[in-house]
Amino acid sequence: MSDNFNRSKISIVIPCYNEEGNVIILYQKIKESIPDKEVEFIFVDDNSNDNTLNILEDLSKKDANVKFVSFSRNFGHQNALRAGLEYSTGDCVISMDGDLQHPPELLQSLIDKWSEGYEIVYTVRKDVENVSKFKKVTASIFYNLINNLSDIEIKQGAADFRLLDKKIVRVLVDDITEYHLFYRGLISWIGYKQTFIEYIPHKRHSGTTKYSLSKMINFAIEGRTSFSIRPLKLAILMGFTISFLSAIYGLYAVGMALFTDETLQGWASVLVSILFRRY
Repeated sequence: MSDNFNRSKISIVIPCYNEEGNVIILYQKIKESIPDKEVEFIFVDDNSNDNTLNILEDLSKKDANVKFVSFSRNFGHQNALRAGLEYSTGDCVISMDGDLQHPPELLQSLIDKWSEGYEIVYTVRKDVENVSKFKKVTASIFYNLINNLSDIEIKQGAADFRLLDKKIVRVLVDDITEYHLFYRGLISWIGYKQTFIEYIPHKRHSGTTKYSLSKMINFAIEGRTSFSIRPLKLAILMGFTISFLSAIYGLYAVGMALFTDETLQGWASVLVSILFRRY
């Protein structure tokens, strides 16, 4: 590794939501994992309702390299990532979750890949025995839908634990202004020189998962619709199909009313008005 990389400043972006039992331990483990690096910590508190923000305030007073951003309401994980990227000043930025499932021991490996010339180093989660079958199946469905309905390809298990060179950060912050962010897709779409490292997730150290089933579904929908117009094309095709079938059935109803005695009085007019009222 060259002296330039040895002297590089590393920004660590950590979104937090109710992680009062994790942030101090994560901070310590990061320092232990890359003790010879200049590290800038950027914690983004996503409007936690526990003691997370107070802990971050105390930590920033003790260590000038610790910075934090506090949201006025819960804006979500992807927006917290964006805020961290925006405030980062490092030569590269590593994003990781605040629950200790992303292993800090892998930080040096990410940096080593960056020093080899890779501008994006992302991680891919390896499934282990303690991962529920439901999560495995839903994750597989999610990635298959993403890859089949869009022109990008995301590796199954790709995580928001990644290293980005500072020039990539500037592109993501300055040039991409989407409201519904889906960074896994953006990273795959943006190009540049990329590689990945596999990892086995640690168990959550403290607290509970913040991704409920409804949030996971919303995240999946946003991911699918952010990078493909195929769902829109499908919706348009379905609309035309329903309109065509409605027209055919409406003509059939009118014909039955005019040329046969098999219908009740008023049936055709009511049916036609219902079929075409939306048009």
